[in-house]
Amino acid sequence: MTLVGQCYGNDKLKVGFYNGKCGAHNIEEFIFKVVQQKIREDPDIVSDLIRLSFHDCFVRGCDASILLEGKHTEQMARVNKRLGGIEDVGEIKKVVEKVCPGVVSCTDVLVIAARAAVFLVS
Repeated sequence: MTLVGQCYGNDKLKVGFYNGKCGAHNIEEFIFKVVQQKIREDPDIVSDLIRLSFHDCFVRGCDASILLEGKHTEQMARVNKRLGGIEDVGEIKKVVEKVCPGVVSCTDVLVIAARAAVFLVS
């Protein structure tokens, strides 16, 4: 996950990055709890989230491009056809948007979820 942490510019994602940006909501804790519940339902989500984060965070950083849908997107590439967890990240993002609309990026949701998954199984 260190590689993932290096994918950001001057305002690098760090523990507590969203503190105070979403009212009284602790977004990292919120995502942590959602991931925790998803792991209870399907433990395979851990490897899915880690794999997604590495597919998304490549040479020039993280951009959530793996989450884009459409005919000529990364999701449609043969190598990515069996990627799991895309729907889960979408669900987590929707839940985050309900409590903190327009603030937390898809990339950050993916990275925070992957970090939470690694922590929860270590």
